[in-house]
Amino acid sequence: MNKGLKRALIGASTLAAMALPGLASAQEISSVADGIHVIRGQGGNIGVSVGADGVFMIDDQFAPATGAILDQIKTVTDQPVRFLLNTHFHGDHTGGNENLGKSGVLIFAHDNVRARLLSANAPAASLPVVTFNDATTFHMNGQTVRVFHTSNAHTDGDAMIHFQEADVIHMGDTFFNGFYPFIDARSGGSVEGVFAAIDTVLALADDDTVIVPGHGPVGNRADLVAYREMLIKARDGIRPLIADGKSVEDIVVAKPLAALDDQWGGGFLNPERFLRVMHAALTK
Repeated sequence: MNKGLKRALIGASTLAAMALPGLASAQEISSVADGIHVIRGQGGNIGVSVGADGVFMIDDQFAPATGAILDQIKTVTDQPVRFLLNTHFHGDHTGGNENLGKSGVLIFAHDNVRARLLSANAPAASLPVVTFNDATTFHMNGQTVRVFHTSNAHTDGDAMIHFQEADVIHMGDTFFNGFYPFIDARSGGSVEGVFAAIDTVLALADDDTVIVPGHGPVGNRADLVAYREMLIKARDGIRPLIADGKSVEDIVVAKPLAALDDQWGGGFLNPERFLRVMHAALTK
């Protein structure tokens, strides 16, 4: 296995397991629009579309959670899971792939997700069997489900999903609602790519649009605007120090984002980890 990829897979999953608020809590499903639900619990937020055409599922957290996730889905529909879409390759979003793949669920993802899972020697049943480059569209459960790639954002294989009739957008890990994000520079992620993803969604969304982050509570356009403003301040606070030749250790000591830490530093990444993540993303 490629060592950098292995670190990315393990690192993302370990940080999620150790640091995400409420990780130890039970899986919980909630409705965000007619026929559209979100499951929060262990790992990334799962999107679920239900209806007569079956279940369309976005991400699947960790393998041990599969049973609990399916139990939650059964509380809102008796239809089977037909399709699974991975928003990216990290283990807290793809860990249940093998379980679902073995049960006959058809797995979709961006081309780079399959490539990275293959490089990590992922089990055959966990691999996406249908991949796309730029975009694809599903038509089911009365929804036009537009899936589109956003380049080099959280990773190099991110997908965002727009349920057009329901006015719901699932952003995967291009949006962490309420706390500092992880940008996986080792796996093609970039700060400017995250901004591009955010701006794409802001162009689609209005004040009534439901925006599902990869982690954190379900949000709206105002939440995404606040997240964007935080990232601008973070980038603009760190980049001049890099330009002055400061090392990452110097930047950690300087605490250039101290004014943001109380509001944004209590989740996935603590302030020091976020500084290191941003330094890596801004210097690659």
